[in-house]
Amino acid sequence: MTLRTIITITLVIAGIAVIFYVGYSLIFKHYRRSNTIERTLAIIKPEAVQAHQTGPIIDRIEQMGFTIIDFRKVHLGKEEAAKFYHEHKNKSFFGDMTQYISSGPIVVMILEKLNAIGDWRDLMGATNPAKAKDGTIRKQFGTNIEKNAVHGSDSQAAAQQEIAFFFADRRK
Repeated sequence: MTLRTIITITLVIAGIAVIFYVGYSLIFKHYRRSNTIERTLAIIKPEAVQAHQTGPIIDRIEQMGFTIIDFRKVHLGKEEAAKFYHEHKNKSFFGDMTQYISSGPIVVMILEKLNAIGDWRDLMGATNPAKAKDGTIRKQFGTNIEKNAVHGSDSQAAAQQEIAFFFADRRK
């Protein structure tokens, strides 16, 4: 093999790698992979708790390499639910959402791992279970767009705020 052939092959491989990286970044731009250990909030919603799906959901979380740092079973009042979802207070679904999340016990968890926020959102699946990919928690356990089994933080800032909401008394 000549030096020219080796250089050509190297350039082709490098070009393919760049195309793959750029394509991946464009397709998955919402959830950038993190190179640090992150924490995120996960909630198992009332219908999943009531249907005794907490155990299978936690099994899936642990199988995907998450460490559960802390968890609690709580029952939010309507006012607490309104405080938690305050960013949505001007949206048409706010009343239904706060009524629903306060309709029964929920399980809140702090999850930790490399790229926890993006990986948890991938494992949850699309908000609408009918549009969620096979193998996601919402596809398996969700029943509709409101009763979709789980919630997860959508950013580092949201994760910090949501964790503080439920675990204010917890030391780091």
